[in-house]
Amino acid sequence: MRKLDHKQALVLFSGGQDSSIALVWALDRFETVETVGFDYGQRHVVELGARQAVKREICAAFPAWAAKLGSDHMISAHGLKDIGDTAMTAEQQITVGDDNLPTTFVPGRNLVFLTLAAGLAYRRGVGVLIGGMCETDFSGYPDCRETALSAQMDAIRLGMECDMRLETPLMNETKAASWRLAEEIGGEQAVALINEHSHSCYRGVRTTRHDWGYGCGDCPACALRAKGWAEYKSA
Repeated sequence: MRKLDHKQALVLFSGGQDSSIALVWALDRFETVETVGFDYGQRHVVELGARQAVKREICAAFPAWAAKLGSDHMISAHGLKDIGDTAMTAEQQITVGDDNLPTTFVPGRNLVFLTLAAGLAYRRGVGVLIGGMCETDFSGYPDCRETALSAQMDAIRLGMECDMRLETPLMNETKAASWRLAEEIGGEQAVALINEHSHSCYRGVRTTRHDWGYGCGDCPACALRAKGWAEYKSA
C-alpha cells in the first residue's frame, strides 16, 4: 500500500460557501493545502471566478494561511453535462423531479469529483481530501451523504491501494453552524470575505447583493444560504 503525506491536503474547492469554509478549516490544520476545481459545464460558471476571488482575499487577509496555500488545479468534467440534462447544466426551470430530487441534481457528480481529486492527490503524494459536503442543510442530493462518500472512499483506497482519507468538516453542521465555524477559525474577517466573494446561487446571479451574499434569492442554494445566514446572525 502506498503511504501518502497526511500533513498535506487537497480541498475540493468550488468557490461556494461550504467549500470556502472547508478551505479555511484546512488552512488552519494542515501544513500545505492545494485546491482543485471542476469545470463540468455548470450553469453557474461564475463560481469558477469566485474561487479565485476567495483565495485572493484569504491570502491578503491571512498571510500565515497564504504561506500554506499551494497549487490550484482545474479539471474538466464535461462528461457530467453530456450524460444528464439537468437544471444545473442547462437553462431549465428548477423544480422537484419525478424522483423527488431537485432538477439541479447531477447524477454521480460528487462521486466523480472524489475520484478525480483522489487521482490528482495520489500523483502529488497528498494524503487527505477535504470536501464541503453536508447532509444537514443541503438540497437533497444523495451523493452528499456520509454513507455514500465513505463507500466511494473505500473503493478509492482499494482501487489505488493507498491510505488516502476524506475529511468533511461540515457534514453534520447546519449552514448557521458553518458560519460560526468560520468565525471561530478566522474571526469576522473570514466570515465577511466568504460572504462577499463566495458564490452559491445556481442561476449564477452576481448582480443582486443580499445581506447573505449575491444571488437570485429564490433558487434552492440561495434559500439555504439566506436561511443559514439569518440563523447565524440571530444567534
